[in-house]
Amino acid sequence: MNELLQKIQAIEREQKFRAEHDFLARYNKGRKKHKKQLAFHRCKKRNRWVFGGNRSGKTECGAVEAVWMARGIHPYRRNRANVFGWVVSLTTQVQRDVAQKKILQYLRPDWIEDIVMTSGRKDNPKTGVIDQIIVKNVFGGTSVIGFKSCDQGRERFQGSSLDFVWFDEEPPQDVYEECLMRVVDRKGDIFGTMTPLKGLTFVYGEIYLNRKNNPEIWYEFMEWADNPYLPKREIALLERTMDETTMQSRRYGRFAAREGLVYPEFDERVHVIPPFTVPPDWQDNISIDPGLKNPLSAHWYAVDFDGNVYVVAEHYAAGRDVDFHADALHEISKRLGWKKDSKGRISALIDAAATQRTLASTKSVSELFYERGVLVNPRVNKDVFSGIAQVKAYLNQKNGLPNLYIFENCTNMIREIKGYFWGSGESPEKKDDHAMDELRYYLMTRPKNTPPHTESEVQRDKEKRIRALKRRRANGR
Repeated sequence: MNELLQKIQAIEREQKFRAEHDFLARYNKGRKKHKKQLAFHRCKKRNRWVFGGNRSGKTECGAVEAVWMARGIHPYRRNRANVFGWVVSLTTQVQRDVAQKKILQYLRPDWIEDIVMTSGRKDNPKTGVIDQIIVKNVFGGTSVIGFKSCDQGRERFQGSSLDFVWFDEEPPQDVYEECLMRVVDRKGDIFGTMTPLKGLTFVYGEIYLNRKNNPEIWYEFMEWADNPYLPKREIALLERTMDETTMQSRRYGRFAAREGLVYPEFDERVHVIPPFTVPPDWQDNISIDPGLKNPLSAHWYAVDFDGNVYVVAEHYAAGRDVDFHADALHEISKRLGWKKDSKGRISALIDAAATQRTLASTKSVSELFYERGVLVNPRVNKDVFSGIAQVKAYLNQKNGLPNLYIFENCTNMIREIKGYFWGSGESPEKKDDHAMDELRYYLMTRPKNTPPHTESEVQRDKEKRIRALKRRRANGR
């Protein structure tokens, strides 16, 4: 009897020990939940990034993602057996103190088949540097979590085929590009968790601006207030130690530059919306910033009866002639069912510079468009500062809602507005601003739309009688 009781007590002690040390089972469970961590895990994209402030919870979700994949127990993705992934840190010291520590926290000891050390003892891996952890996979067999550091150089990242790579902080571009090659044949995942302290690096262009329009890229900003486990008193203390520029990166996870954004009001999660069929009564105008060698940017604008502006389609191309652009404008307008005049022509605003003739042509760009059925109006207000103020007014969220929305298929406008910075003087940088120019031209027309006037049956009958009376008087009756 005593022997049985001792066995029961031993089992209970083991269960208690496992419960206390099973941090993965308690992750994002209970009353408090980190919603942005869950959004990261639920996203099905293959190139996901969390831009987070310090202590925002970004490293936690990266470590959990890696453990879930290695164990084959991811709750939101297709699981695999025999997973091979890398955890990439900036240095071996950072690996030991941050990413490696988090992985060991979420891996229960009974899930670990073996540990291969680079330095130190595997019976005390926390104090050494780990090369690989061999993890028991629930489908049978084992998975491998390998550890790499960027200071090893690009050559140490060659050769392997991987199911995932987790970048804990921002890697050098050559290491990132090499890791992209490592996940191609297995259709694996890249995910990164970082605080953007290095300014406008390649991650800013490749991931945040998504200059190549990669449909697999996803990102989220994560700040202190998003972490429900960070006490408000701690937030207040940290705030007092930072200037505004430092606060942008270390609290909000925002990319910071020496000069600020022209439109910090822009929030992709608010101002960018899925496309929908625009009622014909909302169609307003097209706005064009012309370019031949440089990109020509054109967008179709609609206005609802509450004065909200919608950017519903775009044409954006460089190095093409007026024939190409005019054909594209007509084709997109046809697809949208855009309004035309009786001769099948479309109307548009255009930069006044399009009226100028060059030595290479006897006709201006405006005249060339006009001959091709695009009735361009060059009478636009080009004042930069008042135009920027107008755009800001439409972006501002009055009563929680803005007055400007951009369809998510207008990728070039979205990219430009996210990367539109003030220059060293008092003007925006003249770089990647073609959509920004024609957006200003359009909004400076102060678009308004009112519901069509509908008359009652009594009013129509009254007007009919008045017209008949006028005719009788005109005929002398």
